[in-house]
Amino acid sequence: MAKFGYHASHEQFKPSKLVEYVQAAEKAGFNAVLSSDHFYPWSERQGESGFTWSWLGAAMQVTNLPFGVVNAPGQRYHPAIIAQAAATVAEMFPQRFWIALGSGQALNEQITGEGWPAKGDRNQRLRECVDVIRALWAGETVTHYGLVTVEEAKLYTRPEVPPLIIGAAITPQTAEWVGGWADGLITVSHPYEKLREVVEAFRRGGGEGKPMYLKVQLSYAQTEEAALQGAYDQWRTNIFASLVLSDIRLPKQFDAAAKFVKPEDMHESVRISAEPEQHIEWLQKYIDLGFSELYLHNVNREQQQFIETFGEKVLPVLAKIS
Repeated sequence: MAKFGYHASHEQFKPSKLVEYVQAAEKAGFNAVLSSDHFYPWSERQGESGFTWSWLGAAMQVTNLPFGVVNAPGQRYHPAIIAQAAATVAEMFPQRFWIALGSGQALNEQITGEGWPAKGDRNQRLRECVDVIRALWAGETVTHYGLVTVEEAKLYTRPEVPPLIIGAAITPQTAEWVGGWADGLITVSHPYEKLREVVEAFRRGGGEGKPMYLKVQLSYAQTEEAALQGAYDQWRTNIFASLVLSDIRLPKQFDAAAKFVKPEDMHESVRISAEPEQHIEWLQKYIDLGFSELYLHNVNREQQQFIETFGEKVLPVLAKIS
């Protein structure tokens, strides 16, 4: 049976408010949570950037749900620090935590003042970080010299069961690459045929039989116009190709890039509808592609209404048919 999770967007809401939303989501019937890990929002209008690692302990303490976080080690974060952070969360909340690792975006990582590597170098750096993290979780003393440097690192606090390391990928090329080393895949809700290409590439690269998670970008409101305008206001800076999303550096630059995006352009990247039945149809297609966990991100600001309506009219139907 598929899981349906709530996406806690630190780019859009204060951490204190997100704690309230995940509690409401659990009460409404959502059975998992995904958290973003950003230094900047994608737009000045989103306007927040809470630190997810501080927030996770509080949010997990007041719920009983499993949580995941998407993270990019190697530049803003040293891999030994991420290994320690994840191990601590997983020790406190056994088998309720997983981490997705990706190559990151300049928006978050370039605050270090270092150069922004080419995609191939970022992938190599990520792969080194994954190996370092897994070795530390296994109790090894790690020394590594490469695109990241680690000297005599050892973790003394480790969970009995290490978290899953899920590979974050947007393009088929990256999905095929992560299939060989990740415990699973997480991607975002592209147009259906493109999403199928990502799934097939992941399986082709070694991901056959591994779990696949999907962050579903949707906009639900009481009217079609409100759903469209809410998506346009909050998420029009996020509809660009992966190359653009990964290389632009500042929120104001994303706002400038989105200057000529029109409301009707949003439909290709965000599932926009005021009808719960339409969202059920869309979500069922994702399940049919093989995704076992769907994390629903209502990209507009009306979170409470979304949580209550989906808890009442969407999740119960999907639970019966998935």
